[in-house]
Amino acid sequence: QVQLVESGGGLVQAGGSLRLSCAASGRTFSFYAVGWFRQAPGKEREFVAGSTGTRYYADSVKGRFTISRDNAKNTVYLQMNSLKPEDTAVYYCASGRLGIAPMTSSRLYDSWGQGTQVTVSS
Repeated sequence: QVQLVESGGGLVQAGGSLRLSCAASGRTFSFYAVGWFRQAPGKEREFVAGSTGTRYYADSVKGRFTISRDNAKNTVYLQMNSLKPEDTAVYYCASGRLGIAPMTSSRLYDSWGQGTQVTVSS
C-alpha cells in the first residue's frame, strides 16, 4: 500500500522560508507525477506545484517556491521562500499517473499524504 508522509511545516514570519518533505513508501516517485496542494480554512484545495519531467507552479507561488525530487531517497520537497500570510494552509503531497487529468487537478492523484500545517504570521 502506498504511504506518503509530509513533514517540515510550522510557524514562520512573513518573508521567511520553510522546506517541506514528502517521503514515499510502496511507490517509486520517479515513475509518477508528484504534486503539492494546499487548503486554507474555508477554501477549496488548490494546486501549488507539480513535477513530471517538467516543473509547473501556480501563478501565486511562481518565483518563490521550488519543487524538487531526491530519487535516491524517494522523497519530494517543496522549498518555500518569501512566505506571505496568504500562504497559510495545510499542505498536502500527492502522486499519480499522467494522462488521467491535468497535473493541476486533484483527480490526477491517487495517493495523498495527511498534510502538514504551514502558518505564516504578519
